Amino acid sequence: QVQLVESGGGLVQPGGSLRLSCAASGGIFSDYRMGWYRQAPGNQRELVAGITSGGTTNYADSVKGRFTISRDNAKKAVNLQMNSLKPEDTAVYYCKAQSHWSSRFYWGQGTQVTVSS
Repeated sequence: QVQLVESGGGLVQPGGSLRLSCAASGGIFSDYRMGWYRQAPGNQRELVAGITSGGTTNYADSVKGRFTISRDNAKKAVNLQMNSLKPEDTAVYYCKAQSHWSSRFYWGQGTQVTVSS
C-alpha cells in the first residue's frame, strides 16, 4: 500500500510559478512510475507529466517547456515545477503512483492550483 500526499498548491497570478510536491510512504518508491494529473471542473482527469524510476519523463503538449517533473527516490518524493502559469492551468492536481510491474496504482488526495489575476 502506497500513500501519497500532495502539497504546494495555491493561488498565483498569470505568468507566475508554483512548485508542487508529492510525498510517498509505504511500498518501494523505485517500483513506481510517478505522474502528475489534473482535473478542471467539467473536464476529465488528464496526464500533465510522468517520470519513470530511471528518470525518463514525458509531458502533455500544453505544458512542455513550462513544467518540469523530477523525483528523488531516496526521499520518496516527486515534484512538479510549474512556470509561466496560465489561467487554463487552473485545476486540482493529483499525484499518481503506477507500478512498473503490475496494474496496481495509487492516487493522492489532490491539491488545488488557481491561476487568476
